[in-house]
Amino acid sequence: MAGTGLSVPVWIGDVEVILLHAVRRFHYEIEEIQRTDLTGWCDISKLRKSAPESNLASGTAVRIRPGARAKGGFFPLQELVLRDILADCEGAVRWGGDDREVDESLFYIAFGPHDRRVRQAAVKLRGWEVKPGEGAGVRFDFLSPSRLSRADNLARAQHSG
Repeated sequence: MAGTGLSVPVWIGDVEVILLHAVRRFHYEIEEIQRTDLTGWCDISKLRKSAPESNLASGTAVRIRPGARAKGGFFPLQELVLRDILADCEGAVRWGGDDREVDESLFYIAFGPHDRRVRQAAVKLRGWEVKPGEGAGVRFDFLSPSRLSRADNLARAQHSG
C-alpha cells in the first residue's frame, strides 16, 4: 500500500480502492498501523458466518488493531476523523463500531462488491489518487461544519439502517 509500507489481502478492484483509502487515512490521520495490526482475507472456518466479520472471507473487509473490538477504543478526535473517512467512502464502508455487536477493529464493504454505490465511491477515490492535493494523506479540515455534517448524516443513516 503506497506510502505506508503495509499490505493486506482484499478483493481486487473497486473494493480494494475503497478499503485501501480507508486504511491509508487511518494510518496517516488516526494512528500509525503496525504490520501485525492489519489483517484482511481470512478463511471462513475461522470466522462466525452470521457475523459481519464473515466479510473477511470474501476479501471485502479489513481489521485494524484486531484485538480492539470493544466500544470506546478511540479518543473523540480519532472518532471524528474515522467518521470523516467513512463519509469519504459515501456509505460504501461500514465500521463495526456502529454494529449492534460492536467490533471497532472491523471495516467492511456495506454493499455487494459489484453494487453501483461501490463503483461510484471507487471512481471518486481513484480520481483523488491522481489529483494533487486530494485523497489519503492530505489533511482536510475535518472539523469544518460541512465535513462534520456529512460525517454525522452518514453515521445517523448507518445507525438507523
